[in-house]
Amino acid sequence: MFELARFAARKQRTATATLTLLLALLAATMVAFFPSVEASGVDFEQYIQSLPPAFREAFGVATLTSIEGFLASEFYQFAFVLLFGLYVAYLGGRLVAADVETGRIDLLLATPVSRRRVVVERYLSLVPSLLVTNVVVPAVVVVGVELVGESIALERVVAVHLLSIPYLLCCGAIGLVLSVLTSRTDVAQRSALGLVFALFMLETVGAASGTEALGYLSPTYYYDPTAVLVRGTYDFVGAVVLSLATAALVGVAVWWFSRTDIEG
Repeated sequence: MFELARFAARKQRTATATLTLLLALLAATMVAFFPSVEASGVDFEQYIQSLPPAFREAFGVATLTSIEGFLASEFYQFAFVLLFGLYVAYLGGRLVAADVETGRIDLLLATPVSRRRVVVERYLSLVPSLLVTNVVVPAVVVVGVELVGESIALERVVAVHLLSIPYLLCCGAIGLVLSVLTSRTDVAQRSALGLVFALFMLETVGAASGTEALGYLSPTYYYDPTAVLVRGTYDFVGAVVLSLATAALVGVAVWWFSRTDIEG
């Protein structure tokens, strides 16, 4: 069982290790930088209030004077919501399209493997990468915070990473749908990047302009690291919405790939 998923996940090991290392280094850098920010004497609260509402909304800038607020705005909103989300969508864009473009899909489907299984297991190959990153990075954050003499609620760090998984899986599912809509890997990946970024901006602009309903279409609306770390608010309903959206997107990908002709 899950041979296709395991094979695809093994091929992603180098990329997973590289991504995890980069995010861990970025997290460690942000943690190490915080004491100098705290000791600077700058009135960051006034500075935050002077920022455009759209910018505050986009990067979740609530406070920079606490380690929770600093990490939420300077690391999680940028690295996890934007960069990691874009990366997973980009990765999702090649899950099926790469096999179709190279002709490997013909060899694969010549075996007793259904199209449904190909799509589902290719998608499941994303899960190990997300789990590894979401185990290593919080460990680095917690240890780093202790080393600089600060404190942070462990349950909030755990929650911000657990709640990121439904969000990231949804981004991957967006890439998966685009991966079955075209046989061109580069087109699917660029489209996934553009769509996820457009949805990020849609939620940001909607919140800043008072048309919040637009943001309901964006995965970022349902994952807010600032609310988790700064206010201790856990949006489990948002996680459920993201999970249902992910299931629907994977279902659409399976349906489309099962009924369409394959043209490499």
